[in-house]
Amino acid sequence: MKLITEEIKTKLASNKGDANVDKPYLKLFSPTGAATWLITEMVDEDTLFGLCDLGMGFPELGYVSLQELESVELPFGLKVERDMYFDSMTVGELKKESK
Repeated sequence: MKLITEEIKTKLASNKGDANVDKPYLKLFSPTGAATWLITEMVDEDTLFGLCDLGMGFPELGYVSLQELESVELPFGLKVERDMYFDSMTVGELKKESK
């Protein structure tokens, strides 16, 4: 499965600015663990920005390499996947919902 489509690239390119208002248009996850990435911006063809949670209880805003995520090899031959049913909302809305 392709991690990022042209449609999602266009949406991410329009997000530049306040992290509380920007919407994550892309959710990536590990099907064998708790790692999740909510991506709000695409800086260039390889660099993404968003909320990165490796499942250790310390999510943080930061940059991640698309190439690195695509190259991750998980148990049972699985790879990082895109949540095809992810419904975008602002980071501020996500914070309110998680309380």
